[in-house]
Amino acid sequence: MVGSQHEAMHRIFQHDPTMFARAFRALDVPIDDPTEVVLLPTDLTEVRPLERRVDTLLRFTTATGQFLLLVEAQGEDDPAKPSAWAYYLAHAHAKYRLPALLLVVCHDHATALWAARPVAFGLPFWSSLTMRPLVLGPENVPVVTDPDKAVGDIALTALSAMTHAKDPRIGEILKALASALRGIDEEDAHVIAELTELGLGKSPAAQTWRHLMSIDPSFFRSETSQRLREEGRTEGLVEGQAKGEVKGVAGSILEILAERSIEVPPDARARITSCEDREVLRLWLRRSATVTSIADLFGAE
Repeated sequence: MVGSQHEAMHRIFQHDPTMFARAFRALDVPIDDPTEVVLLPTDLTEVRPLERRVDTLLRFTTATGQFLLLVEAQGEDDPAKPSAWAYYLAHAHAKYRLPALLLVVCHDHATALWAARPVAFGLPFWSSLTMRPLVLGPENVPVVTDPDKAVGDIALTALSAMTHAKDPRIGEILKALASALRGIDEEDAHVIAELTELGLGKSPAAQTWRHLMSIDPSFFRSETSQRLREEGRTEGLVEGQAKGEVKGVAGSILEILAERSIEVPPDARARITSCEDREVLRLWLRRSATVTSIADLFGAE
């Protein structure tokens, strides 16, 4: 299973290959929508002890022909990467005899600026090779906060969350994504949710995302499985779970507020922990990701 923020940044594209067409449009790259996308082996090692492995390698077929797309996720500046990227491009081109493009996905503005710089290989008076990647980062990936838009493009919303993890609007992005995940297949929702959490890394937004996912224990269940599970519970079990859920949501609200350094006076804490209305608690939980004061949290229930 995915095990790092780096992996999440490129695997979101593997989960939804059609997302590349939208990425190209965001970059104003004149490439036709693909009619077929094929995942190719990522091992670009020759018969040598040095291992060379690109993150994702895809072969695109469009109305005008085929090309290769190499996808790399980059979390920080790395002086060794440009030469590795040049190797990937040259080797993939030589192996498959197709034009090759490199797409680098970054989750902060500084890394995106660094990755976008053309790198020339050769001598000062003569460049034999210039490597110039396409870059996706906070400056060209849209901020998706509209729940309707999130439903229409869940993968892009997840990428929006990853690339805008430090944006003040990240709470709104995550809420839109969480809402959109409720309406899709359970397995796909699990994949997107985990990729999103991994893509957020150790940022405060990751904690916010984990709390959003804990709002409802049956969050990723389909309507049918939810109904069957509800019918199989006894009245006592339902009552016990309801009490546990109320306590858990109240605790999540306080943890999110603490994570975001929002002061919670004793009377406000008592109001949260003593509330037994699940709908009110869930309203407060959604607000806790974006409010700037405890007064904004309560607002008008």
